[in-house]
Amino acid sequence: MSQLILLFLLSLSFAGCNRSAEELPVVPPATHPLVREYIGYGVVNVSFTHLLSEPGSAGISRGYLRKGTVVRILERRPIIIRGSSDSWVLAEGNYQGPGAVSQGWLQENTLEVYENESRALTASKSMNQ
Repeated sequence: MSQLILLFLLSLSFAGCNRSAEELPVVPPATHPLVREYIGYGVVNVSFTHLLSEPGSAGISRGYLRKGTVVRILERRPIIIRGSSDSWVLAEGNYQGPGAVSQGWLQENTLEVYENESRALTASKSMNQ
């Protein structure tokens, strides 16, 4: 009887292994709601970038940032476009341009991210030299 139960359990475990389930890409989670007020600080590392109304290519420009601008990062959100994952951040700071606002979305790869404002300010100074 115990051999029959063992055989049954083994057949179930092998049946579960034979599935050809489609693999899904690993996507980092969006910022958890219990996270502190901000994630860190970022320094723009490209010569010029637009601040967008929403993450992704559908966002409308709300202003622009120049290299060395320091921003506070409030939220991080992964966006999947055509099967490719891209990380975006909601940034807050002083922006330039007509009708510029205090918050908007940036691709995370346009920033160097730091855990505190003093490190970001030091990095900003070295970028602008």
